[in-house]
Amino acid sequence: MRKSIFTLILFFLTSITVGFAQKAHHWETAVFKSDIWKYFVGTSNPGINTNPSWRALTYNDTGWLSGSGGFGWSDNDDGTTIPTCTSVYLRIKFNIPDTSQIILGALDMDYDDGFVAYINNVEIARANLGTVGVYPSFSTSATASHEATMYQNEGTGMPEQFVIEKKTLLQCIKPGINILAVEVHNYTKSSPSDLSSNVFLSFGIKNATTIFRSTPDWFIEPEIISPLDYTSSYLPLIVINTKNGATIVDEPKIEADMKIIHHGDTARNHLTDSANVYNGKIGIEIRGATSAGFPQIPYGLETRDSLGENLNVKLLGMPKENDWVLLSNWNDKVYMRNTLAGKIFEEMGHYAPRLKHCEVTINGAYRGLYLFGEKIKIDDNRVDIAKLKSTDLAGDSLTGGYIFKTDYDEGTGTYWTSNFSPANRPGALVYFVYHEPKANEIADEQKTYITSYVNAVETALYSSDFNNPVTGYRAYIDVNSFVDYWILEELSRNVDGYKKSRYFYKDKDSKDRRLHSGPIWDFDWAWKNMDDCYLYKNTTGEGWAYDINKCEDTDPIPPSWEYRMLQDPMFANAIHDRYFSLRASILSLDYMYHYIDSVASVLNEAQERHQSIYNTLGIGNGSPEIDDQPTTFEGDITKFKNWIATRIAWLDANMVGISTDDTALKSDFILRVFPNPVQEILYIESDQNISDIKLYNVAGLVMMDIKPNINSKALNIRQLPRGIYILHVTLDNGNKLAQKLIRQ
Repeated sequence: MRKSIFTLILFFLTSITVGFAQKAHHWETAVFKSDIWKYFVGTSNPGINTNPSWRALTYNDTGWLSGSGGFGWSDNDDGTTIPTCTSVYLRIKFNIPDTSQIILGALDMDYDDGFVAYINNVEIARANLGTVGVYPSFSTSATASHEATMYQNEGTGMPEQFVIEKKTLLQCIKPGINILAVEVHNYTKSSPSDLSSNVFLSFGIKNATTIFRSTPDWFIEPEIISPLDYTSSYLPLIVINTKNGATIVDEPKIEADMKIIHHGDTARNHLTDSANVYNGKIGIEIRGATSAGFPQIPYGLETRDSLGENLNVKLLGMPKENDWVLLSNWNDKVYMRNTLAGKIFEEMGHYAPRLKHCEVTINGAYRGLYLFGEKIKIDDNRVDIAKLKSTDLAGDSLTGGYIFKTDYDEGTGTYWTSNFSPANRPGALVYFVYHEPKANEIADEQKTYITSYVNAVETALYSSDFNNPVTGYRAYIDVNSFVDYWILEELSRNVDGYKKSRYFYKDKDSKDRRLHSGPIWDFDWAWKNMDDCYLYKNTTGEGWAYDINKCEDTDPIPPSWEYRMLQDPMFANAIHDRYFSLRASILSLDYMYHYIDSVASVLNEAQERHQSIYNTLGIGNGSPEIDDQPTTFEGDITKFKNWIATRIAWLDANMVGISTDDTALKSDFILRVFPNPVQEILYIESDQNISDIKLYNVAGLVMMDIKPNINSKALNIRQLPRGIYILHVTLDNGNKLAQKLIRQ
């Protein structure tokens, strides 16, 4: 029995660490000493301080000589004999078709007397020559004598091996052409006796793929225990195994088992631990649009009971639910663009989906660092509005709850199109996508209501008196949510926050009549200098994200709501006051830096494992960026913080509006009439009782006269002829509205 248990545990650990341990399937050599190199005799510095330096791939070495290695004199191992000198500089290019196949490197160096080696300007090995990170001058002598050995003992001597671990490789190698650069220095300054430089560069290959050439007969594979072996973590561990090892697809959800191990934020979690958060059934599928095509795939999942029914559970400190997401970090090398945005929006007083960093394995394969969290949906602990039932077809019950978004066309019947082209993109088509209820669940009456309501918002917004506090757009929306949403999207310069995955929700009139902006979603393309539109192709922090419609290739097209709202001084001033009030707290650099540093310290170990399989450091993956890509996690964190500081400085100097204590955003009363034009049902809503409704034709005849004495009324006008009418509405407090109405 003990043997069986041990075997099972061993099998489990082995399956988890596949593709992760440093032991390679086989080794191959990319560079031999006898290859043709470019070389420069060190009678002067070969552009050490130039940009690019001689160590970089882009350095112009056309003035250098070419020859077969090794390079030196007097050691009977020289492929190319060079004049006596203190130093020699060597360069050779090699091609890596696929860096993901490389898990370890080895530089075998036979040298006399000291050297430094670089790949793509990143130091990989050094001996007897100065301090790591300090570039020697051409006249710098080696710090000790060291004899070459390969030519000795009838050619059986072995070179010295320097192992290049995965962490270093992640910083330097890249797909395509790479450059190996080596400088060799002599120990004796006066009358140097000999110099040798015999260089071999080899790589451990993950599988049976052939990339380079066979290793020399004398080559010995490095034996290294990797610090990256995945057996434990301070982050929650999520282990998913699909039924019969089935491949996860983009709909439908397939059956799987999931266990979650988490002993608290300061405790270490081991893969051999029993599941203590969740151990049960799930349904899982691929989610996302653009992100679904990245190497690290995002997933949507639902927790289920043994019968396959939805199971509401508390997970990782989050309230009970059954719908969850696993968001990938392929496009976010600091792993916190989404979580920082969520924290700020929550501190502003709004709901943002809760997210928790974790590490994930699926069917025994390590999949990296993910964000596990909540899907946007109606729930007491998520978007807290009334759940719309299929029978809610009239009256107050019809007026909420709805969640919809601006996004891509998701297929016939999943969206409706705006009746208005954006003011900053004339002639363009805007899609509003049903989110909850889903397109296949929402009743026709409910579709009519929410589309009519949004049309009423846009009609008021694009009217000539749009900033009228009673009849303008402010009567239809929760201004505060739109203000805070705008501030966060502009802080992060998140263009996606306007054009896709931009959510809105509306509750029942009896609870809250207004349309709200949010929740927030999708910030992995934010907090960056983007190389996809002239507006954001800068490193100065400038540019308004809400201006995205000015870019030529915008898809999908966002509505121009904020573009229009900002023409209202009251809205702009509300943003100004809110922004600067928050700058002293949650929008201060101290606040954001503290959050970034604290999260980075927690993620440092896990990000190494993540990068060991995805190798995105130093690479412009995912969203195109205009600036250089740091080759370390620490570099990306610094870049992230510097970007925020630069953006904040620009916003401080260019913020919309002016400082004011004006409270005019709060109107004396709210009165909404929609849709207009109308076909059958006209909705009249107010925060006060409606005492009288009269509808006149153009001849002045009263067509309808109603005294509802309620604050919401749906009028059936299908019996009226098509044409133009005048609507008069009187409230209990004496306020009145007269409005032209078109019956289609």
